[in-house]
Amino acid sequence: MKKKRKWPKYLLIGFLLLLLAGGIYAYSVYSNFTTTLDTMHEPVEREQPSVERTDIVEFDQQDPFSVLLLGVDEREDDRGRSDTMVVMTVNPETQSTKMVSIPRDTYTEIIGRGTTDKINHAYAFGGIEMSMNTTENLLDIPIDYVVQVNMEGFEDIVDAVDGVTVNNTLAFDNFPEGEIELNGEQALNFVQMRKQDPRGDFGRQDRQKQVIQGIMRKGASINSLWNYKDIFDALGQNVRTNMTFDEMVDVQRNYQDAVTNVDQLIVEDGYGETINGIWYYMMDDAELAEIQSTLKEHLELEEATE
Repeated sequence: MKKKRKWPKYLLIGFLLLLLAGGIYAYSVYSNFTTTLDTMHEPVEREQPSVERTDIVEFDQQDPFSVLLLGVDEREDDRGRSDTMVVMTVNPETQSTKMVSIPRDTYTEIIGRGTTDKINHAYAFGGIEMSMNTTENLLDIPIDYVVQVNMEGFEDIVDAVDGVTVNNTLAFDNFPEGEIELNGEQALNFVQMRKQDPRGDFGRQDRQKQVIQGIMRKGASINSLWNYKDIFDALGQNVRTNMTFDEMVDVQRNYQDAVTNVDQLIVEDGYGETINGIWYYMMDDAELAEIQSTLKEHLELEEATE
């Protein structure tokens, strides 16, 4: 009987030790998380945005917001170019995210430079600020936040979430058709290929979307908690954003359903044109206007209701 009475006490001690261990682990995750976000956070100072917002985005009020994702090909002694430019608008009321990949050769006005050139050159000329302003001018919507990803470190991010699963619709190189698993190096090659794709940049856009969604799904998985150090380390080294820690927490709390339901807007009706020996992509005016209208409506801007 005495031995039997000891079991509840041992179970209680074991339970308390488990809670303590869980608390230490949770604190470790939180501590690493905040440190990583501090490293990632870089404010963006812009004297005059191309498109002004009439109201400040309030995450606790679940306001829609926009994000520009820049995949940057950084080079030694050179700022590099934005190899990937993706704009996402997030609306928690409709529980949806609109996503448009801008062809990097798009011929447009480079805001702040007074020239017309390929849109991906905006980053080379003026960094994040010029990229945001030029994208705002093209799409006629405010860009609230920016996330810059070093494409060389993109491999580390995919590896940190233990790879991604995609559905490949075009067999090329070592990538067969159908559902395939990609590690970091494979994912980078998968999203960068366009010369073998009859759809060019448009097929590349589909592959970018799949990998981005794959990272989001794996990153949100409970299994990622066991790899949190690798994930945080990869993010801290390769990602920069003007979103603060508190804003990220608010997005996680109030926008979770919206960011996992992605609707892609396809840019495909334009045409190529060679100017002074350089090839550019000319966006179709009607298609661009439709994309602008869709994004404005999704952001619940006043212009969309006029």
